[in-house]
Amino acid sequence: MFLIIPIFAKAENPACMKIRFIVIGKTDEEYLRIGIAEYLNRLKRYVPVEYEELPALKNASSLNISEQQAREKDILEKNLLPGETVVLLDEHGRHMKSTEFSGYLNQRMVSGIKSLVFMVGGPYGFHPSFKKKQFDTIALSKMTFSHQMVRLIFAEQLYRAFTILRNESYHHE
Repeated sequence: MFLIIPIFAKAENPACMKIRFIVIGKTDEEYLRIGIAEYLNRLKRYVPVEYEELPALKNASSLNISEQQAREKDILEKNLLPGETVVLLDEHGRHMKSTEFSGYLNQRMVSGIKSLVFMVGGPYGFHPSFKKKQFDTIALSKMTFSHQMVRLIFAEQLYRAFTILRNESYHHE
């Protein structure tokens, strides 16, 4: 059983890009769930967005790190749809300021991408073979965050990016 929260924008253009945010495992802490829901709800003004919590591995403690990553890779791959553009959130990815990230999103929207998928792996990140695919990889910081905390931080950054694109007063530099 996994959680999918569809939050659809009142899109003026039915051909607008959709964002899917896929994570491994449920969000344990209530304060994180509340924060994620808050920012995803705010996002619905700008873009259709889905947040999907895929089931965590059973008996993960009996697996070594590479085995955990490989099984999580299989779960993630099974949940991708044909034609989706994938972005991995990984501490070794490309660093961007919030304004650069908003430009990154804008480039993808104007390029005609129909579905942009952001993925957060499990506690040990993504399997090396998954990272070698032709996916973009973005880092949220040079610091390391828990894979659960990243969910809230990234939801806020998505919202911030759209407010920057709309020239709204949320973001200050």
